[in-house]
Amino acid sequence: MNLEELWQKALEKTEIHRARLNRLHTLKTTELPYVLLAESSVNEGDTVVRKGSIKVDKPIIVMPEHYPMFDGFNFKEDLDVSDDNLRSFLLMRGISLPSLKYSNNTYSVEVYEGSLSKAIAHYKNLLQKQEDVRLGLVIGPDEAWKFSLVIYVASMISKSAQSDIKSFLDKLKKDDLDNR
Repeated sequence: MNLEELWQKALEKTEIHRARLNRLHTLKTTELPYVLLAESSVNEGDTVVRKGSIKVDKPIIVMPEHYPMFDGFNFKEDLDVSDDNLRSFLLMRGISLPSLKYSNNTYSVEVYEGSLSKAIAHYKNLLQKQEDVRLGLVIGPDEAWKFSLVIYVASMISKSAQSDIKSFLDKLKKDDLDNR
């Protein structure tokens, strides 16, 4: 499957069943732990469970506008797509991510022996019992899981935009008052 086909499949099939309750931090690193569920393309009737965390933080150097940095998504290794080509690909589709560093760490890949719908119900129930407001539950196609995670991050950025602007303006006002 080529990049366009993977992107379209992720757009069609990605569902965010549970997002992080809190918004992204404006001026510091935010951890976005996730569970990503996908129908297994190897074992029909089973579900692939990816657990991990995405760190969203500002790069140490000032970056040009619309220059996100992706680490740990393995676009280059798995799809032979450079970061520059990925940024261009997303921009051509109207996806503009802030110039931050997005670091993915998938720390486990397991198989849930049961259908995707059973896995969704199981993890929703588990997360509700744990009362973990930070953990996201994302559903997506197995072969396009990287794009499903990008979609999840983009939705969190969109959700946080209004409060980020307010926090930034409040900080500017405070800094201005401190400098008087």
